[in-house]
Amino acid sequence: MSAKAVKTTTTDGFEPNVVGKSIVRAGRHGSRLLARSVVRRLKGGRPNPASLKSIVKPFFRLSGKLATQPDTLIAAQMRLIQNATILGSGALTSLVAKEPLRITAPERGDGRFRDQAWHEPGVFNFIEQAYLMSNRWIMDTIEDVRDLDEQDKRKLRFFTGQVTDALAPSNFIISNPEVLRATVRTRGRNLLRGLANLLRDLDEADGQVSFRMSDPDAFTVGENLANTPGDVVFQNEMMQLIQYRPTTEKVHRRPLLVVPPWINKYYILDLGEKKSFIRYWVEQGHSVFVISWVNPGKAHAHKHFEDYMLEGPVAALDAIEKATGEREVNTVGYCIGGTLLACTLAWLAAKGDDRVKSATFLNSMLDFSDVGDLSVFIDEDMIKKLEKAMKKQGFLEGSSMASAFNMLRANNLIWSFFVNNYLLGRDTPPFDLLYWNSDSTRLPAAMHSFYLRNMYLNNLLKVPGGIELAGVPIDLGQVEVPSYFASAIEDHIAPWVSCYQGSRYLGGPVRFVLGGSGHIAGIINPPAQKKYGYRINEAPEVYPEDWLKGASEFEGSWWPDWVNWVAQFGGGEVDARQPGEGELPIIEPAPGAYLKNEPAPPTPISHKTRPAAVQKKPATTKTAPSAQTGKTSSA
Repeated sequence: MSAKAVKTTTTDGFEPNVVGKSIVRAGRHGSRLLARSVVRRLKGGRPNPASLKSIVKPFFRLSGKLATQPDTLIAAQMRLIQNATILGSGALTSLVAKEPLRITAPERGDGRFRDQAWHEPGVFNFIEQAYLMSNRWIMDTIEDVRDLDEQDKRKLRFFTGQVTDALAPSNFIISNPEVLRATVRTRGRNLLRGLANLLRDLDEADGQVSFRMSDPDAFTVGENLANTPGDVVFQNEMMQLIQYRPTTEKVHRRPLLVVPPWINKYYILDLGEKKSFIRYWVEQGHSVFVISWVNPGKAHAHKHFEDYMLEGPVAALDAIEKATGEREVNTVGYCIGGTLLACTLAWLAAKGDDRVKSATFLNSMLDFSDVGDLSVFIDEDMIKKLEKAMKKQGFLEGSSMASAFNMLRANNLIWSFFVNNYLLGRDTPPFDLLYWNSDSTRLPAAMHSFYLRNMYLNNLLKVPGGIELAGVPIDLGQVEVPSYFASAIEDHIAPWVSCYQGSRYLGGPVRFVLGGSGHIAGIINPPAQKKYGYRINEAPEVYPEDWLKGASEFEGSWWPDWVNWVAQFGGGEVDARQPGEGELPIIEPAPGAYLKNEPAPPTPISHKTRPAAVQKKPATTKTAPSAQTGKTSSA
């Protein structure tokens, strides 16, 4: 090819005039966004998920320990020299033999080095190995420092990992083979598209970087998400109660009350027809009632943890009795919703209220002794910082919590989107789970402060009488209803060991099931997908490690096991119930105004009494199949 041809192709491909204009436009736009960000900070905007004091203190203590441990420093330096020697000699051997370096392998699930170029002899393979070896050397050095508090070590590993993750070669144009190929192939247009994506995201987040994780136009709640047919039949200041329409002629006599988390919205349990746990419950013959929590604002700043209990599950129990004529119910709680459910059951037990006949806890912690890496955000400095920020506006922005959760899996939930959106210039594909993950909610100041201090910081829930709600000391040991715990082995938000240990504080029989995958996929695992599998161990009162060693493994979803277990508490069968048939009129169709961050519609006044068929008809008793457990309980 002639020089002229090369010049023409290069000039036409890179379009320097377009690139220059884009850079100028980005500079102008960026300065405006930076100014907006500074103003927002001065006004007390979204707090960072970690306190600077909380981060710096462990590093100061690390420096102090290293100053008195010269042997540790010498050992670290010797390892560094040894690593450099191994890397250098390995590179020469790789060059001669034309075989890739295989000194250190990425961790399981690390998607940064999937491109084949990382695994072929050459510069990218060398960069990958140098990075992995350096990262391992840093973490080993932290681990070798003596007399450091374990929590300090956890913080050092975590925040150091945040830096090393950010500095990974996959995050830079020149050292990421996939990005380099895309840049050459598109003649730099991928970078222009990435710049446009960055400016768009900065605009949407008011000057702060917030990655798009899913196509926001691909989903609409009430249409392809949260679309199981149902109606809102009760509402108060804190929640709307949805009653779902039956799909079977007969249903279990006892309704099923579901208490979802309020850190995110309830439709994690209703991700469209194929993934909906709610739809599955309905199809299994349950009269399902689900709480849809309000997205709180400044007017809810005073709302306490006990308000979530009284205006949530306690109010829902009363409403369900009016809607169905049934006093007794079965219950399900997910994540913090499960923590609230356990508190509610203890509160009811102290009052002699026996309406709840079974409880299911999904990734729910009652013992906060070990909350995994989430603990790096929970200390006195961090809580004071959050309380100061919440005092100004009355709540904590959901984006702050989302940032903390994303940092727990930074490579998957931050840097993968950085590369995809900004370096490769791609649009994010539709992904229902990540769309839900981005649809965060706010947290009232009083509730969140109580929750962080009493549960995470001081771990008082497991202590009999350690906390008090609505004038009642909470004692989990008084909860004697049969319980089903479902956890996920890779859960980084509610570690399964903590969930297992927490289940031991309840006074009734417990069936513990350990699913595969993580916090969401381990729970939202429909049987049709035939994924992950689950473990069960019937042995009572064993240590978590012994439980895991002795557990039997099963393929597919644990949902059918739960169906068999809960059926024994169904109370027989009755004719299916429709929303609005009882004393509670239909307020609006599901998913309701609270899910859409809209004001609640007026509650209609009904002069209708409960129909005689609902009030007088005796239940048709049917023997339920026994669960796959020897622990039966009188229904």
